[in-house]
Amino acid sequence: MAATSSIGGLASGLETATIISQFMALEAVPQTKLKTQVTTEQGKITALQKVNTALQALATAAGSMTSSSTGSWANLVGTSSNTGVGVKATSSAVPGNFTVTVGQTALTHQVAFTDAHAKTDTVTGATTSVLLKRAGEPDVQIDTANGTLEELAAAINAADAGVRATLVRTGSSGGTDQYRMLVESSTTGGAQTFELTDSAGAALLGGASVRAGRDAVIDIGGITATSTTNTFADVVPGVTLTLTSGATGTADVAVSRDAAAQSSTVKGFVDQVNALLTQLGSLTATSKDTKGTLAGDSTLRRVTNALQDAIYPTDGTSMAKFGIQIDRFGKLTFDADKFASSYQADPVEVAAAFAGTDGFAARIKSVADKASDKYDGSVTAAISTHSTAITRLNENIARWDDRLELRRTSLERQYTALETALSRLQSQSSWLSSQLDSLNASTQ
Repeated sequence: MAATSSIGGLASGLETATIISQFMALEAVPQTKLKTQVTTEQGKITALQKVNTALQALATAAGSMTSSSTGSWANLVGTSSNTGVGVKATSSAVPGNFTVTVGQTALTHQVAFTDAHAKTDTVTGATTSVLLKRAGEPDVQIDTANGTLEELAAAINAADAGVRATLVRTGSSGGTDQYRMLVESSTTGGAQTFELTDSAGAALLGGASVRAGRDAVIDIGGITATSTTNTFADVVPGVTLTLTSGATGTADVAVSRDAAAQSSTVKGFVDQVNALLTQLGSLTATSKDTKGTLAGDSTLRRVTNALQDAIYPTDGTSMAKFGIQIDRFGKLTFDADKFASSYQADPVEVAAAFAGTDGFAARIKSVADKASDKYDGSVTAAISTHSTAITRLNENIARWDDRLELRRTSLERQYTALETALSRLQSQSSWLSSQLDSLNASTQ
């Protein structure tokens, strides 16, 4: 507020500025209450926005559970008695058991050259290029700069021709390190055979010892399966087996419903519902010891009741057989063992109870969506109502600013007039006193 100048007690000796400020403090009490209401309303909006965010997160979590035919509800888990045989099952697999016998693992084709040389020795023969030969395919010419051992290995790797070269230090001669070259196929399998020669087809580096590439072989119930890699994809529908490089022996493989993973998913969902119920309960608390930011709020009470009611299927049954109940405090409880037992016994029924069109997750999602919808959600509407209230309060506060400014101006004018009048009276009193003093002096 702009202050109007006044004579601060020059005549009266009063602290008029302080008096006016005290009067204004009293006059501003209604406005101060309005400002307090704005702070309260803003706190309610913040709380409601947090609830809305939690509801949206709950709706998203529920949405991920609302299909009994796809997603995590159809997942299976594969186990193996042999650490060398890994198992991965997808939703297209069928629960069952079978035995896998490892015949052999897949290998790359390796060529280890005989002669050792310094990295700077020329080793490519009459020219500076070599030939990569594969049966049934055109030869690949690999050019080097000067034909040295180091340049040859680098050129092989740069050619990206399905083989890779490595130099292996074998010792030193005359103080110079000596290396032999090892070249192997980039992938495993019996079809990866290759030969590396000079440009005329003659042997390089004194010839080479060869470890032939090979396919992986397993036996399942007397049926042989092969793979160019150590992975057997869909060897049984929906099941992929992966062998380690040293895998041997047999493996008892089991494919079953992943009750543990499903139990963990459901527990996490129940925990999320309970966290929201706790949040709502804290905000709406009305006890003598605890009063929430939104104490007694009817909108949040309805959301709380709807979430608690969602535990009950519309057919009048309950979720108790699947491990979910509601306790005397209004929170959900989850019995993982009971859930796992039901899931193992009848996964289709459990999936329908949780993820079907009228399942538990769908009912929770419906409640969360209706409350948090950005257009007509009940919590969204409550936020809008409180926002409107803040706008109205701020308008009233602004009007009070004008009213108080006028009041301050009026008070300052009144006290200024008082000081002016007192000053005049004091001047007149001084003049009369001087006249009386003069009369007294003349009569003596």
